Amino acid sequence: MIRLLHFRAGYLLLLLACALLPAGAAQVRVPAGRGIVQLEAKQQRREGSVFLADGEVDIRYETLRLRADHVEYDTATGEAAVRGHVRLDIENQHIEASEGRYNIRTGRGSFKNVRGSITVRRRPNPSVLISPNPFSFEAREVERLDQRTYEIHGAWVTVCDPDKPVWRFYAPRATIKLESQARLQGASFRLLGVPVFYLPYATVPLARRQRQSGFLLPQIGSSSRKGVTIGQALYWAPAEWMDMTLGAEYLSRRGVAQNVELRARPWENMRLSSTYFAVNDRGLRGPGGARVPQAGHQSNVSLDAYLPGGWRAVADINQLTSLKFRLAFAETFTEAVNSEVRSSAFVTNNFRGFSLSFSASNYKNFLSAVPETAVVLRAAPSARLSSVEQAPWRRWPVYFGFHASAEALYRSEPGLTTPTAVQRFEVAPRVTIPLRWGPWLGVMPTFTVRSTQYGAQLAGGTVVSQSLRRTTGELTVDVRPPSLARVWQRGETKWKHAVEPLFVYRYVRGVNAFGRFLRFDETDTLTDTNEIEYGVTQRFFRRWPGGAADEVVSWRVAQKHYFDPTFNGAIVPGQRNVFQALNSITPYAFADTPRRFSPVVSDLRVTPGGRYDAQLRMDIDPVRRKVTAVGTLIRIRPYRESFVTLAHFATSAVPALQPRSNQIRALVGYGEMNRLGLNGSFGFSYDINQRFLQNQIVQVSYNGRCCGLGFEYRRLALGPVRSENQFRVALLIANLGTFGSLRRQEKIFE
Repeated sequence: MIRLLHFRAGYLLLLLACALLPAGAAQVRVPAGRGIVQLEAKQQRREGSVFLADGEVDIRYETLRLRADHVEYDTATGEAAVRGHVRLDIENQHIEASEGRYNIRTGRGSFKNVRGSITVRRRPNPSVLISPNPFSFEAREVERLDQRTYEIHGAWVTVCDPDKPVWRFYAPRATIKLESQARLQGASFRLLGVPVFYLPYATVPLARRQRQSGFLLPQIGSSSRKGVTIGQALYWAPAEWMDMTLGAEYLSRRGVAQNVELRARPWENMRLSSTYFAVNDRGLRGPGGARVPQAGHQSNVSLDAYLPGGWRAVADINQLTSLKFRLAFAETFTEAVNSEVRSSAFVTNNFRGFSLSFSASNYKNFLSAVPETAVVLRAAPSARLSSVEQAPWRRWPVYFGFHASAEALYRSEPGLTTPTAVQRFEVAPRVTIPLRWGPWLGVMPTFTVRSTQYGAQLAGGTVVSQSLRRTTGELTVDVRPPSLARVWQRGETKWKHAVEPLFVYRYVRGVNAFGRFLRFDETDTLTDTNEIEYGVTQRFFRRWPGGAADEVVSWRVAQKHYFDPTFNGAIVPGQRNVFQALNSITPYAFADTPRRFSPVVSDLRVTPGGRYDAQLRMDIDPVRRKVTAVGTLIRIRPYRESFVTLAHFATSAVPALQPRSNQIRALVGYGEMNRLGLNGSFGFSYDINQRFLQNQIVQVSYNGRCCGLGFEYRRLALGPVRSENQFRVALLIANLGTFGSLRRQEKIFE
């Protein structure tokens, strides 16, 4: 009570002192709420509880600053009436007006003939052009309802320069929620002053994060096979951990396409995503005038979750109705030429050196689109238990491990179909004994006994439901001679050249009749073998002063020698042979006859860091005396944001092993789609053997500080199924999105 009396007495004395000040006093300080209102002006006087000030009036209170030519401030209510060159600044908010009223205590007020801005610090977003400009608005009248809300009447809003806006929205009424969004009712979007489209309801994000529910900007394009395309999508973010995009697109020559994208993270250790794309296709007219529909859909569900008890669940489920659908409606060349559909799901737990997992998988590889044929491989359900090498004795370097599995398998292909569930059980214990002779030689032999039981087998090319057992003895000896190294210094940079030889001997016996085993996965491609793999790897390392060493160049050269060229009868002359002993050295098939030597595999990688890196891989076949496979990849960033990517892939083996191919791909460009300034990119894929361009793409965009314009031309040449030209135009609106049909997942600046 005494403190309250002291406060009131001080307050009355302060008011009395202010009242006795002469009319020309420069500053007045008045208590208000939890702070002090400081009022400065050239002229001021007091009438009762009201201060009247004129001439460069400046009021400060906490984070608020209110300036005007004339101010009438009521100390009893905290209300300030302002006129002439009114300017209000509160944190990131700035308002200029001709007149208005503002209550310093409540934060409420109204202003007329307003120009204002709100500064928003936005996170970089690769999908949206981000402008550093503030959110600007002009209005006939603005009401400040509370600390976070403005009501605007007769509003113009933009993120461009308000004096020369390239684009802006007009709305009779708008509501601004700080750190959230601006809601526009009856919005009209105008480009260079010309009305472009009308929206009954629109939102402009003002939060640091760009997640706001609402309709996305429309997309428009043109295609020689789809006709004019017009699409619209709804983005819905009901919670911080979930969002969804629902879209539809009208294709004037084909029909209607639908797409759905869902993302969710219900808790920290779980991520879920799903996509769905479908087309109700009328079909293009064929040579006889009849329509040939290619309708279908594709979907994906991905899950990654860490569960209680050390369990982890992972799923990647994909579905595709037909290869014709993918060839007809895939947006990119890479997606269109992918003939595989993979699905897998598993739960696993790793504990004390053991791993237990339960899984299901499905693999489908389309062989042809018309007529549609495919190879289907399925393993569901599947249970696996394995262990890492563990030593039961401390003094003895003897390590034990094992692998065990039980699975139900299925295979279907033209001319061969197995029962729905072919059982396969396998147990494979192993012993590893690492040995070392001084610092110069290491030898690590591993002994494995593998027993596999099948519920069906092949007999004369026919599946027979008769069990088959395979028991093999396997020996692997890994010999690591000492590496040779030389270290030298040039200037302040240290260099190291290391030469690492490698010898691995493998011996497998017990498979015997390899042709009786059904092929489901790599487990079934085990054959008898007696082989040695030898090679050498050279590495160059560089260490900058005070930094870590990085690998600049690596070059691996390796080859296998087979002491048993027929692999105990597994080789079938005159046809493509693929099994573990062959494809563990190279993924390219090379054996159509008994072989004693594999191709020499050369893999050169140059990664100096910064602007350049390159890779050259070659298979040199000593039997055919030629290069049978070559792959080259070069990536260069010669100047600032410019980039060049060149790739060449070719195979020249006999047609019985795999089709010959010789393709070049190139991508040259500068910048990226949402970068300020001029950006461009050009890419193509050329088939040298067929002498035609498979894919061409040109994309150019120019972005200012508040908007940009993008153009794209794309051509896909996929044989009789699809030959298409696409033309797309996009208007990139800063902080909002893209009006047009250039989408993030389709862009090529990566």
